[in-house]
Amino acid sequence: MVTLIPKIFRRLSLVALALACSIGTAFSQSGGLAVKAQQAYMIDAETGTVLLSLNENNQFPPASLAKLMTVETVLDALKNGRVMPETAYPVSEYAWRTGGAPSRTSTMFAALKSSVSVNDLLTGIVVQNANDGCIILAEGMTGSDAAFAKTMTERAKVLGLTASVFANSTGLPDAANKTTAKDMVTLAKHIRDTYPDRYSLFTKPDFEWNRIFQRNKNTLLSPDLGIDGLGLGFAEGHGYSAVISAERDGRRIYLTLAGMEDDKTRQEEARRVVEWGLTAFQKRELFQKNETVGTVSVYGGAASAIDLAVHETVSVLVPLNNPDRLSGRIVYNWPLNAPLEPGFNAATLRIFSGERLLREVPLYTTAAVAPGTLTQNAAGALKELLFFWL
Repeated sequence: MVTLIPKIFRRLSLVALALACSIGTAFSQSGGLAVKAQQAYMIDAETGTVLLSLNENNQFPPASLAKLMTVETVLDALKNGRVMPETAYPVSEYAWRTGGAPSRTSTMFAALKSSVSVNDLLTGIVVQNANDGCIILAEGMTGSDAAFAKTMTERAKVLGLTASVFANSTGLPDAANKTTAKDMVTLAKHIRDTYPDRYSLFTKPDFEWNRIFQRNKNTLLSPDLGIDGLGLGFAEGHGYSAVISAERDGRRIYLTLAGMEDDKTRQEEARRVVEWGLTAFQKRELFQKNETVGTVSVYGGAASAIDLAVHETVSVLVPLNNPDRLSGRIVYNWPLNAPLEPGFNAATLRIFSGERLLREVPLYTTAAVAPGTLTQNAAGALKELLFFWL
């Protein structure tokens, strides 16, 4: 792995250009903004800028946040026609006792031996945090809750939730249930981006089933703050958690907070951090679409180097206060061997404030590099040898 510093960022270390502004204490290693949580992670939806991070890769029990993965797994099945919205699944005694009225947990009160449609089960899960709804769907789709949990974990890996494992569909206590703040933010963004026609379900104010009326269990929902999703959790020994999406004035953020001591702290911290995330930053453009970012060496080619460019406009959010400077590093697997085609994803641009990673951007080759002649390859081999030993 080789790391290079793009010229634009080297210049920024010498002169105070507009790019070299205002990344401040929000990006310190501890997470910047002091939060009363054990884990925290927040990103800007448009630019992907990491606004807040604290132990974001540390695993914790998801509790009811696991239901977000249950919902995504069902939505994926609906989108791909593996299940129909009107399909009705029976309420087994296991689902009724484990997640229904006898369980004294969050439930939609589905009646034993009745049948409930996929649409109604989804509504019960999202609005009422229904454990019985999760188990009914799990059994109906895969035969058992354990089999569905395996499907959830496999699906999570496909989505890039690399540190999440699910032992059941509900998030009810099980030592095998694990997730991270970063994984939950990834999941939240995916749900809204992939299923926009279903996202309004998260703001549905209430739902009545089996003649029992219940208001939405997500007490953080707030039109004033712009909070429109997604879920809350509580795990004995770890505390209170929340996965939040909020939008105001054209800006959207995704946030996970976990490990808070009580619901009062969760309510206060969630609102405070959301307000900070939506008001304390401004957007700065770093590179235009198709702009060349840097040059890397090529081995075994007719050319000894090739330019790398971004394919989309690259922007980051920077704080309004406490200015600091940005830096960039091009990272790629060395040596980069010919032949190369235009548009090959050859490297990654990592944008930092200090040692704090803000975002990663793929870099692509701007031209083709044909295989070199024997003489060119010999010169390249010598260059590689010298580079390796120096």
